[in-house]
Amino acid sequence: MLAIAMVVKSEKLGDPARELLTRCKRGDPEAFRMFVHQYRSAVFSLLSRVLGKGHPQLEDLEQEVFLRAYRAFPRFRLDHEARTSTWLLTIATRLAFNELRRRAFEAVQLDASVELRDLRTPEVERSRRELGRAIEAAAATLSDDQRAAFALAEFHGWSSAEIAHALQISENTVKTRLFRARARMRLLLAPWSSGAI
Repeated sequence: MLAIAMVVKSEKLGDPARELLTRCKRGDPEAFRMFVHQYRSAVFSLLSRVLGKGHPQLEDLEQEVFLRAYRAFPRFRLDHEARTSTWLLTIATRLAFNELRRRAFEAVQLDASVELRDLRTPEVERSRRELGRAIEAAAATLSDDQRAAFALAEFHGWSSAEIAHALQISENTVKTRLFRARARMRLLLAPWSSGAI
């Protein structure tokens, strides 16, 4: 979550960000290395949330996202309304869905990458691990479509419009999927509920 916030915060396309993207458009390899470094954790986080953190192709798909971005950079519009992260994570989302369709992936677990460390007591740690497993189990019961919309909204802070664009569906469909995903998660996590979901 922190990595995503940092990416979005840096995207007010001031001179340094615009200069980096301009250099990437020109095919500057050093600029592209910097671009990859800036967005790598966001791409990996999205892929692992949609496909599951144990998916064997995560690193290959991450590389494929940046390869496609590299190829698309000459056509990238600096004056476009969409944020750079939205453009890049849209590529990642579509690759993830292609992989889901290709492999008919079974159960997907959410990446517990945002885990707060509090070593006050062993009971607190055990409770957090149990909650993490409960969230993974609940998310695994969602359909692929619902899980993707849920991950983009809840973990990446995307708007319904951004999700609709990435998944190539209507905003109403996004809202329906989110409503159903959240209702399912609330139901399954009722014993843990503190009003956070």
